Amino acid sequence: MKINDVIDDRYKILKVLGEGGMAIVYLANDIITNKEVAVKIIKEETMKNPLNLTRFEREARAAASLNHQNIVKVITLGTFEGRPYMVNEFIKGKTLRETLNVRGKFSFLEACDIMYQLCSAVWFAHQHGVIHRDIKPQNVFITVDGTVKLGDFGIATFQNSSHVTRSEVVVGSVHYLAPEISQGNQATPQSDIYSLGITFFELITGRVPFDDESAVTVALKHIKEKFPSVRKYNPKTPVIIEKIIMKACNKNPYDRYKSVFDMRRDIERILREPDLIKKKESFWSRLFHRSGK
Repeated sequence: MKINDVIDDRYKILKVLGEGGMAIVYLANDIITNKEVAVKIIKEETMKNPLNLTRFEREARAAASLNHQNIVKVITLGTFEGRPYMVNEFIKGKTLRETLNVRGKFSFLEACDIMYQLCSAVWFAHQHGVIHRDIKPQNVFITVDGTVKLGDFGIATFQNSSHVTRSEVVVGSVHYLAPEISQGNQATPQSDIYSLGITFFELITGRVPFDDESAVTVALKHIKEKFPSVRKYNPKTPVIIEKIIMKACNKNPYDRYKSVFDMRRDIERILREPDLIKKKESFWSRLFHRSGK
């Protein structure tokens, strides 16, 4: 595909926005509406691997089935010169990763606002049977007006799906991957909840809880090591926020939030009552926290 190419007599290619291992994303102009859109098209060389085609088609199917203000909107799907493509709304803003790289971390209320919107997106996806499986700051966009949008459903799967093969189970970014996924189990809504918790941790502390140059070592830390206290890296973190993160990131998926809705409800309470994060802990609360009970 070249600059100035026109897809389906409608989308004129303007420039390259980004490129991944599987696809290229272009900025295009919708000739009919005169609006900018993002066109994601699979690379010709990657089509030789049937798994790449399956993944691309799965992303298109999953994202196109979801219409929510906090999810990147898919406008249309099609094929250009034998290569599948999807046209998405163009997000004027930055990824959460880019913003974190500049800011380091967010204030408590800012982090709660971002997480509330992100939880809204994931809860909507779960209600429609879609598990994202790759929630991380790189796949979260923040528009110029502060709206959070979840994108990249490239490894999403449908609940109760039987088409996910063994080789496809352990996928996703290891720093945000739930321990049960690293152990070869299929994703559940609780797996997404774990990734949400890790993202919340990073918004508050400016870092991920487990890190290493080796992806295998990071995965093993998620499985075996005790989850670090949020206050270890940000001592001013309110107890109510740390409790949300610790519950979302429990090693045992059955001890996490039962649903993203429940997690969002706890975050919403903070946004409605911001004084909750300003209250000092009682002696008994500090004792309870330090004992780890």
